[in-house]
Amino acid sequence: MAIHPTAIIADGATIADSAEIGPYCIVGENVTIGADTVLKSHVHIEGRTTIGAHCVIYPFASIGTPPQDLKYHGEPSTLEIGDHCTIREHVTMNPGTEGGGMATRVGSHCLFMMSSHVAHDCQVGNHVILANNATLAGHVTVGDGCVIGGLAAIHQFVRIGAYAMIGGMSGVEKDVIPFGSVMGERADLNGLNLVGMKRRQLARENIHALRNAYKTLFGDSAFTLEERIATTKAQFDTDEVREVIAFLEADSHRSFSTPKAS
Repeated sequence: MAIHPTAIIADGATIADSAEIGPYCIVGENVTIGADTVLKSHVHIEGRTTIGAHCVIYPFASIGTPPQDLKYHGEPSTLEIGDHCTIREHVTMNPGTEGGGMATRVGSHCLFMMSSHVAHDCQVGNHVILANNATLAGHVTVGDGCVIGGLAAIHQFVRIGAYAMIGGMSGVEKDVIPFGSVMGERADLNGLNLVGMKRRQLARENIHALRNAYKTLFGDSAFTLEERIATTKAQFDTDEVREVIAFLEADSHRSFSTPKAS
């Protein structure tokens, strides 16, 4: 175990033998750090925080500090971070609260760029990217493969479906469908994340089905949403379309983003 002599490691912390703790890091008593994870320097980790294997955390990241929620009263909530995550300078992540399930969870293979923030009770999937200064408010759900652009702000309780793209400097107040793309000061749905679908190597016919389903769902306001969903179900039967339909039919605290009225 490589621990710099200036690091402060509390009694009770669990650190894998192959982890590296750099200069002036502070690790609390209830922290667990996995194999081959590296804390560069000046990293502060506290609370009931678990960090997986092969992660890299850069200077001045603050991980596991109490939630920025006035309703938090010291309950023993947790923060869980998966494997192969990169957490850059000044990133902040908070544990959960009693009102949100007691746990904040971050998946594996994620990239959190400088000064991005994951608030209490967020549930973040795998292969997610938060660009510089992107922020998640409390109770936000982010699906696998999402990209959230720089300076974007996600309202509390919003759900972002898998492989969605959030444009930089967007304020997202409503749910974003899987594979959707939103942009704007008050973000509207402006199409599908075709780049993300191609990166995921979706079959051409599946992409075409999803594009046609999108037109059916959002292209004709003469029909109710329930009618458009029923038509979409009848016409398109791919995993991706089913995922979008399930997302729209699920319970939510927020409404969902739609295209801007012309």
